[in-house]
Amino acid sequence: MTRVSVELVPRSAEALLADVQTVRDVLPQVSTLNIPDLIRFPLRSYDAASLLTKQASFEVIPHIRAVDIAPGAPLPGADRPELTSILVVAGDPPPAGSDRKVYPNTSAQIIERYCREAPHLKVYAVFDPYRRAPYQELEDIARKRDAGACGFFTQPLFDIPMLESCMDWLQDDTVFWGISPVLGDKSRRYWERVNHVVFPRDYDGTLEGNIAFARRMLDVIREKNDNAYLMPLKVDLASYLGALDDIITG
Repeated sequence: MTRVSVELVPRSAEALLADVQTVRDVLPQVSTLNIPDLIRFPLRSYDAASLLTKQASFEVIPHIRAVDIAPGAPLPGADRPELTSILVVAGDPPPAGSDRKVYPNTSAQIIERYCREAPHLKVYAVFDPYRRAPYQELEDIARKRDAGACGFFTQPLFDIPMLESCMDWLQDDTVFWGISPVLGDKSRRYWERVNHVVFPRDYDGTLEGNIAFARRMLDVIREKNDNAYLMPLKVDLASYLGALDDIITG
């Protein structure tokens, strides 16, 4: 594999720094982190990324929510010389009853702004094979490429044939293929309802099954000399990453 990134949730500065230390201890060969921007937490992704790049030897890629950026407003993170890359995501709407203001931006519009106004930044975009028909997603991918996206982070995939099809569709792109554990029926139903994931009939929702599937995914990604990112949700970070250490190192 060319690169492996680990996605870490910025619940607080202290918790994030502890997670970074775990990554450093368990997977010292990993040099990339990506940080989602979750509105239920006060720490913004670009502030977290600035904090980490000043304290750790990682490239840190903050997620930027397109819907949060007002027309003509400064672009988050564009004035941070310590940042080298960002990932533009559409952004989920705020919960019902929230007074948080959002704007009808597309990801392609915000990607174009970053490429024009902050050309020193590499701008990544999202590929999601589940949320709509593949031809519609690939049309959107083309718009993001035209806007200046240098590569893509995928939503996590849960099916090797789906991964191989997507690799064929994006064979000429720089892609970080997403891997995430989904433990138990409750989590599975969430992914099905919110992210429209179609799981294979034999998907194993145990921790052991998720680790085995992650290893299969990483095998395929390594064979293609592609990139991966790990989204270790609702698992012990050290245990999950440690179970994948040999295949990432190898």
